[in-house]
Amino acid sequence: MPKRDTPPRWDRKMQQRLARGEAAALGELYDRFASLVHGLAHRVLGDEQSADRITREVFAHVWQHPDAYDPKQGPLRSWLASLTHRLAVQRLRQTEAAALAHDGPADRAEQNDTYAEAPASSSAYTGSTGSTGSTGSTGSTGSMEELERRVRRASVAARADYIVTSMPAPLRAALELAYFQRRDYRQTAADLGVTEAEARRRLRLGLQLLSTAHDTGTPGAPPEYGGAV
Repeated sequence: MPKRDTPPRWDRKMQQRLARGEAAALGELYDRFASLVHGLAHRVLGDEQSADRITREVFAHVWQHPDAYDPKQGPLRSWLASLTHRLAVQRLRQTEAAALAHDGPADRAEQNDTYAEAPASSSAYTGSTGSTGSTGSTGSTGSMEELERRVRRASVAARADYIVTSMPAPLRAALELAYFQRRDYRQTAADLGVTEAEARRRLRLGLQLLSTAHDTGTPGAPPEYGGAV
């Protein structure tokens, strides 16, 4: 039986084609994963233009450094998600640190509240309620602590989005019915055409996967997703 994280043949062939400098391979890679990369970047940064920029940077990096991906380390999808996450978090830190230095903590308070109120596609899953609010700290220490909280909230939300889009379709469908459409497990079972016991099983497994969004060293998440951000 193959290992769980063994990449499919397509991943290995794609890495080889990119290493040979095939422009068509980059186009295929973009068509397949651009929406994933853009979605994760937008989840961290909350801005369309910034997400567009990160998306370009990710695929430019792949084109310029095709050997950076090692198929032995896992699927190409997970590697791209990890790269996107890392670049987006770096951009968020740079942008917010520059804003803090320019505006000061007092002027940033209102912007922090606005950021916290932004809609979150995975909030129903993760239980996120946005900003944790001010801790009463003042000065650069409090500002940097708030920055780190924002970075971590964005990272958890991005991990949750990745988990939802990566989980098997039956689990994802059950979660979407239960949490987005407010169906109970009986209605979910009827909508999916499965038994109530199977609906409960799918919901339980889906929630178990989502609970790992907050974990360190998250199994099944992109490499480094669970590590320090």
